[in-house]
Amino acid sequence: MVGAGPAGRAVAAACGERGLRTRLLDPAPGRPWRASYGAWRDELPADLPGTVLAATVRGRAIAVTEHPLDRDYAVFDVPALRAHLDQRLADADVTVERGRGSPDALPTAGLVIDAGGAAQPLSGGRSSRVAAEQTAVGVIVPAELAAPLLAPGEALFMDWRQTGGPGNWPTFLYAIPLAGDRVLLEETSLARRPGLDLDTLAARLRARLAAHGIRPPADAPREMVRFPLDLPRHRAAGSLGFGAAAPLTHPATGYQLAEALRLAPKVAGAAAGALGGSRTTALAAAEHVLWPAGARAVHLVRRRGLESLLRLPAARLPEFFEGFFRLPEASRRAYLSGRTDLRGTAAAMVGMFGTTGWPVRLRLIGSSLLVSAGPESATWSNVE
Repeated sequence: MVGAGPAGRAVAAACGERGLRTRLLDPAPGRPWRASYGAWRDELPADLPGTVLAATVRGRAIAVTEHPLDRDYAVFDVPALRAHLDQRLADADVTVERGRGSPDALPTAGLVIDAGGAAQPLSGGRSSRVAAEQTAVGVIVPAELAAPLLAPGEALFMDWRQTGGPGNWPTFLYAIPLAGDRVLLEETSLARRPGLDLDTLAARLRARLAAHGIRPPADAPREMVRFPLDLPRHRAAGSLGFGAAAPLTHPATGYQLAEALRLAPKVAGAAAGALGGSRTTALAAAEHVLWPAGARAVHLVRRRGLESLLRLPAARLPEFFEGFFRLPEASRRAYLSGRTDLRGTAAAMVGMFGTTGWPVRLRLIGSSLLVSAGPESATWSNVE
């Protein structure tokens, strides 16, 4: 198994707990995890200990108007999550080593898993085409300093109000409470091909915070984010992609950790049940659990939705999300979390035609006709 991030550690621990002799390789297995992680609380495994969560709060979003999301949002205590996963690895006698690995270099392995993130290290390398990326720049400040933007007991999932800074790409604020009475304030570009540059995001974050009278200390910790939203499915012969390498990343939100934690024991169970046969049999069993027919169909539909979003004029993005947040809660939940719910995902997308105005509707109709040209032809349009 390659990749010792949260997804890799979770699936390695699950394999070890099922009696499989498991070896986990990573170029730097001891490197710290610097990213912040959040998830909808109801997506997380029921047996995940509450001690790995820094907060569970109610989310809200601001597009053109404000919307309560009526759904609890969980923010991970990242050091606690890592300690929990490391303890599971130790208890399951999983070997963690420095290394890169490849299917050819592990000829005796019953199952090889690529959990190496967006780089998909066992896939033979990333495509040369320009990826659609989510980028973000954040700053971590004391909760009292962030009070003008984030009240206690809440998470700001998106705030599309534009408050200045360079460029005309619409960006939104993502604000969540962290452990230690701190708050992450992050300026985010949802999806762009190529991703919006980090310097522009940093300047826009400074402008937004200044508009609310917030001046972070010079030594405040920073967070930089850049990852692709449109990775192809991992199809390298002889290995299974897992986590962001699968990819489990939701094209509309960038989330994947909750899915990885939920699916890790299922993948491990399938592998354990099939490893009495051939390596091909074990891989097929794990692949079937990870990518059942419904998940494959929803993944395709979500990717088509991403391409339509990329074709939407930049200035229309807040209107688009105003329409999304006006959908019934069940429809929003189906699109955000229904990984195998093709009917619910499609219904949410169709529902957008009833909750958006004609300028957005016409663009969505046009995009649905053009998207068959494939993602390589998609560009971000700023034409009204």
